[in-house]
Amino acid sequence: MTTTAPESLDADGLLTDNAQLIAGDWVPAKTGEAIDVLNPATQEVLLRVPRSSAADIDAAVRAADDAYGSWRDTSPATRGELLYRWAELCRQHEQDIDTLESMEVGRPHWGPSPIPKILTFTAGLADKITGQTLPSAQPDVLGMTIREPYGVCGSIIPWNAPGPLMVNDVAPALAAGNTIVVKPAEDAPLTCLLLAKLATRAGIPPGVLNVVTGYGGEAGAALPAHPTVRRMSFTGSPETGSKVMEACAKNLIPLHVELGGKSPQIVLRDADLDRAVPTIARAITVNTGQVCAAGSRVIVEEGMRGKLVDALSEAFGKVTVGPWYEKVQMGPLISAKQEQRVLGYLDIGRAEGAEVVVGGNKLSGEKYDRGFFVAPTIFDGVKPEMRIAQEEIFGPVLSVLGYSDEDEAVAIANGTKYGLNACVWTKDVNRAVRLARHVQAGQVSINTFGSAGVIGAPFGGYKHSGFGRTMSAESINEYTQVKSVIINGAD
Repeated sequence: MTTTAPESLDADGLLTDNAQLIAGDWVPAKTGEAIDVLNPATQEVLLRVPRSSAADIDAAVRAADDAYGSWRDTSPATRGELLYRWAELCRQHEQDIDTLESMEVGRPHWGPSPIPKILTFTAGLADKITGQTLPSAQPDVLGMTIREPYGVCGSIIPWNAPGPLMVNDVAPALAAGNTIVVKPAEDAPLTCLLLAKLATRAGIPPGVLNVVTGYGGEAGAALPAHPTVRRMSFTGSPETGSKVMEACAKNLIPLHVELGGKSPQIVLRDADLDRAVPTIARAITVNTGQVCAAGSRVIVEEGMRGKLVDALSEAFGKVTVGPWYEKVQMGPLISAKQEQRVLGYLDIGRAEGAEVVVGGNKLSGEKYDRGFFVAPTIFDGVKPEMRIAQEEIFGPVLSVLGYSDEDEAVAIANGTKYGLNACVWTKDVNRAVRLARHVQAGQVSINTFGSAGVIGAPFGGYKHSGFGRTMSAESINEYTQVKSVIINGAD
């Protein structure tokens, strides 16, 4: 696959036009209809994928159900070995995976793909799923617990990071002995299909992993509503997440959801700005701000607000923007719909009285006119109650809010419905720990943002950001259920 031009798509036979994986076969939708997948930097068609319906979801779920018994009874060591093989193939095709995801999402290269590491980490957990022994009041009785798979699981993947998010669901599900049906986002399904092809080459049996493409309101809606699906995972918007939860409630099945965030970065007076500013800028411009954990709010002590805004303005002014295949730091938004959403919030911020310090506009010019490019933007003078400080924009828009004391900083940080990620910038360890304990977020970083390469750090939200954890040993527990076994050994 080329890394120099978006027009060329040669994945060494790893992608098939208008085909999805069901029961080990690459097939079109039963209706024969297809969806064009566009390059958001140029609006050129990359490939077609099937426009599946409930009938295709039913076929995939049936295939997963047929494969479940055999896969459940496959030894954990063998399941782990197959995941290791999948990881190795992903490592061999790392450039293909990274380039394809850049093409369909529009983001510049991130560097080494995390996918092989995710698969390798999870493969090592497959034979370490354990239970407990339990004491009894009767000397001849032994109690114990065992963890067992659910059966057929469903996973709905968003478009912003389809590859890593897919394996974050699929790997623990398969390691624990489940089978799974994946429905990727219609805007960016190609990386998921590529990973599925590599999984089959690694020896994952037919039906264990199925990937069905299509629109959310059609194929996506049918997956959690299917009566054979025993567990669901969803990453996406709160609006769609609520619909998925309703479908799961009707079938009384458990659900893991990650529904976005409005992540705060609290900057204390003693913070090292030379260290903080580049990270703060990257935390909102990486993937064009289309990241659930994006650091979209900076909460800074009033006495250093001006200094920080000046430094951030300079950093934002140096962010290079363009098509993914150029040496740039920020690419386009995924679609015209997303572009209109972000531009709408820029208008809302102005109307609310916030000051645009940098950006605030759609980019124009020869290299921008075919894509969905918006300038990285800083709003100053933001009040906690403003919509731009409360609602997830999912774009490169940073809101700067001031505080007078630590209690106010915590109140502002916790003053949204979200609680996914947070960061504290300070040299004072005691204050850092105190703030980390008081901020309502599933992950809090000190003097960095995100997991910073930590392997196995659980990821998930508080409040409306969702529930359940991925990216760690906790993910295995998400895909298993506990059974109590009582043994009476008396003669």
